Amino acid sequence: MKLYQPLLLVLFIYASFGYSQTIPVYKINEKPVIDGDLSDWKTPFLGPFVIHNSAEKATQNTMVSLSWNGENLYIAYKVVDSNIIGSNQKKDSSIFNTDDLVEIFIDPDGDGKNYLEIGVNAFSTNYDMLIKCISPDCGGWNTALNLDIIGLETVSKITAEGFCTEIKIPFSSLEKIENANFSKPKKGIKWKGNTFRIDYGNTTEYLALQAYKSKNFGFHQPKEFAVFEFME
Repeated sequence: MKLYQPLLLVLFIYASFGYSQTIPVYKINEKPVIDGDLSDWKTPFLGPFVIHNSAEKATQNTMVSLSWNGENLYIAYKVVDSNIIGSNQKKDSSIFNTDDLVEIFIDPDGDGKNYLEIGVNAFSTNYDMLIKCISPDCGGWNTALNLDIIGLETVSKITAEGFCTEIKIPFSSLEKIENANFSKPKKGIKWKGNTFRIDYGNTTEYLALQAYKSKNFGFHQPKEFAVFEFME
């Protein structure tokens, strides 16, 4: 049995990481160029994404990496997509209903009542909205698509395998969102949130980096959001 102990330890560590509810956000000194080219991206990629309400393997892989400096939050996605669905549209179009895209939800205070949703398709079209509440105790589904994150940058680049997307979110703009309790992070700060992908390919799939343990369908389940931990 001793011969198997190291292997069992490795498998245990892998399984623990795979089902961890903490997503690291690594601090960087440089400012990445937001151009959809990930050749200069230095922080680790996590994934692959899974079916959000079952944790089953996705048809096509998605990976994500998060980083930060004193001014911005940065997110990069690597998406395998053999059949890209979508087009270049005006900002704040409802591309989540029609286009292959990646998304991030951010809820710094973790109360589930004011969280940010940003989505970007393979053609760099983006939307940003504030989800003010989705539960009956505060009215339910009160969204604000008129939110405008000043300085938000989103660029996607189509590749031979699919597409890559980069997002820059200025902290200064998040601090101005009313009643959302956003504040500039520092080492050790934890936010709630998750990262997602909708794949409208041959089989429509709703994917997440962290699957929901309840197995309920739908991304908007703030009580089951993972944790973004800001690290050095």
